[in-house]
Formats: sequence, C-alpha cells, structure tokens
Amino acid sequence: MSDFSDLDRCLKAYQQEIKTWSPDRLLQVNLELLQRLDLLNFFHAPPHESAFTQYFQVAETPDKITLLNDDFIIWIVPELVDMTPVTYTFIALNDDGNPELELTFVTKGVYNSSKLVMRVLEKLLVEIKENEDLLTRYEGL
Repeated sequence: MSDFSDLDRCLKAYQQEIKTWSPDRLLQVNLELLQRLDLLNFFHAPPHESAFTQYFQVAETPDKITLLNDDFIIWIVPELVDMTPVTYTFIALNDDGNPELELTFVTKGVYNSSKLVMRVLEKLLVEIKENEDLLTRYEGL
C-alpha cells in the first residue's frame, strides 16, 4: 500500500463485509471478554512486553483514526447506531502495507470509552503478536 488513501479503500471494503458477517464474528467487548483479557483488575499495571504497541504512525480524520506500524494497521471508527455511540476497531496484520484483517471488536454503552478501547486494543495486539511469533517459529521447523 502506498499511502493512507489505499488503506482507506481497504477499510471501506471491510466495513461493507461486516454487514454480511454473523453477529458472533464481531468480538463484543463485555464483562466476559474483560475477564478473559485480565482487564477487570484496576490495580494491575500493564505489562512491559506490550511496549511495542506504543509506536504507531497516526492519521486522524473526522470519521476515524488510523494507526500504522510495521506489524499492524488499525482503524478506530466511531459511529452512531440507533442513536447510541458505538466504536468499531479493525485490526489487520501489516503484510508489507497490505492489510490482512485479523480481528474486529466493537464497544458500546458503558464499554465505549477511549481508555477501555485502548486497553482492549493493547491486550489483543499482544495476543495477536504472540500468536504470529509462534506461527513463525513453527514454520521454521
């Protein structure tokens, strides 16, 4: 991908696809997910190994925030659905600038705060990165 306009076209394609997905294909942020990600312990300090998630090029437009680094392309897209604020977060692996959608999660209601979106995002990025590293090691065997 040569620039952010190419990435915008990818996002629009993902947004069109989302309409055909079954509801279970979208990861809903709820108490169960927060428990699984160990985000319910407010006194728990974020792990140091997730520091790689802090290095992103950021492009902000009125309709979204795009985060880009060597590993990931992320779009954070706020919307109003039935007069309720909802945030969709699309996480794609950055395969030399060609996004490969890995995961999409949605926050709404009490879960739709910027701090929580970013905490969930960071945890999921760490999990995805660990899985990708594991797959790479297995491919090398």
